[in-house]
Order: sequence, then structure tokens, then C-alpha cells
Amino acid sequence: MASFLQLLVSGLATGAIYALVAVGFSLLWQTSQTINFAQGEFVMVPAFFVLVAMHALGLPFWASAIVGIAAAALVLGLLFKRIIVDQMLRHGVLPLVVSTIALSLFMREAVKDFYSSQAQPFPSLVADRDIALFGVVFSAQSLALLVVAVAIVAALHVFLQHTRFGRMMQATAQNPTVARILGIDVERMILTTFLVNAVLCAIASILISPIYLAKFTNGETLGLAAFVAAIIGGFNQARGAMAGGILLGVLDNLCAAYMSAQYRSAVPLILLVLFILFRPQGLMGRVEERTV
Repeated sequence: MASFLQLLVSGLATGAIYALVAVGFSLLWQTSQTINFAQGEFVMVPAFFVLVAMHALGLPFWASAIVGIAAAALVLGLLFKRIIVDQMLRHGVLPLVVSTIALSLFMREAVKDFYSSQAQPFPSLVADRDIALFGVVFSAQSLALLVVAVAIVAALHVFLQHTRFGRMMQATAQNPTVARILGIDVERMILTTFLVNAVLCAIASILISPIYLAKFTNGETLGLAAFVAAIIGGFNQARGAMAGGILLGVLDNLCAAYMSAQYRSAVPLILLVLFILFRPQGLMGRVEERTV
């Protein structure tokens, strides 16, 4: 039982990270019909922004984290929208998808060539020690990651559901034309969505890098997991993406422990196929009908 609880907490912590990134996938799709296949690299790069601020600028970790989040908002939010999305989306969704795939390759190789191809140690939010709760020993890093990630997910849910600005973002996502008629600044809402996505990716990067280390290949695993989480939760529902991320993280950990770690990477793909076949709208998604 103790082992199961440890795996559950670790899975919830990982799943919460997946949820943060999956929510970004969902928000971008809802507001601008953007599928960002560079999302995994958007989680990988902010860790190196933080390391550059620490090593090149000599800033302490918390100041470097703020610099990293701000740099992510600028580069992965504002510039990504202005330079790539705005230019390519007018030609259709497919050219934009190809552009984001190319961007992911460029970011991966750029980090590899200009920073390092070796995994870099990353400061942890808390000291690496064990904590005993109710007779079960947990990693302090996993507990801190879980608490912070769940708090961010909960705050995002409250923001989207219970604030005027969040409801305007949702209105823009559901029907931009009606949102404009109601006086909502749709372009501002879309830009805000890109900034929110970049900040979520930066936070996920800071939380996961102490465990995974900062390396240029991190985006491959995290991007796939977040994409699958968004699909199984419901690509057109932010709360579905949250649920999908947590479910995927827990199942991933349990399968690796009780079945085989060799098949761990197959778990997201199996879930993806099953949901596409039997419930394509996801757990909490809604069926969309479009006139062709």
C-alpha cells in the first residue's frame, strides 16, 4: 500500500505538469485554431533561460526564474504569435502546423549547439530529502511539485471560470464573431492566451527540470504527453485537458511500476489510439459539427 501511495503521489505530480502544458494546447486551439507541435520545446527552453540568467548574469535562482518566465512570455508568447502564427495562419492550418514542427526542430538544435548537448543540473524548489506522512515516505521534491502545480492549475481554473477576463477569453474561444458583437477585444484575448500558454510552459519547465534535468531532448517526451493529455481530456475544454494530464501521469507511473518500464513510452500512444477510436471528443470535450 505504501508503495502504491508513493507511485500515486509521483504520478499526480507528473500529471499536474502534463496538465499545465495540455491546457496551453487547448487554449491555443480554442482561441486561434493553432496546434502548436513545438509545445514540448516551449517547456524545454525556459529552463535554459533560467540557467543563462544564473550563470551569465549571476542572478539568484528566484530572480532567474522570474527572468526566465518573462523571457518565455516575450519569445514564446508575443514573438511566436506575431512572427509565426499571424503570418502562417492566413494560409491555413496545415502551413502553421508544418511551421511549428520546424520551430520545434530549430529550438532543439539551437539549444544543443549553442548551450550544451549534455544534461544540465537544475536547482530544486526544495531540498532533496524524504518526508514521512502517515507512515509512508515521500520525496520532498514530488510533494512540492504536486502542491505548486495543483495550485497553478486551480488558480487557472478559477481565473477562467470565475473572473470577467477569463469569461471573455472563453467567449472568444467559443465564438469570436459573437464576442466581437458583444464588444470584446478578440485580438487582445487571443494575445493573452498566447502569453498565458508561454507562462504555463515556463512554470512547468521550472518545476520538472530538477527531476528530468535541463536537456535539449526534454521537449520530445513532454510535448507528446501533453498532446495526448489534451486529446483524452477533450481538446476543446481546458478542464478536460487538466483531467487528461493528471490521468495520464497516474496511469504512466502505475503501468511502469506494475507492468514494465520498457513499455512506459507506449502508454500515451495506446491511450491516444483508444480515445480516437471510441471517444474522439475526449472525457470532457464536446462534439463539434462544422459545415464543409
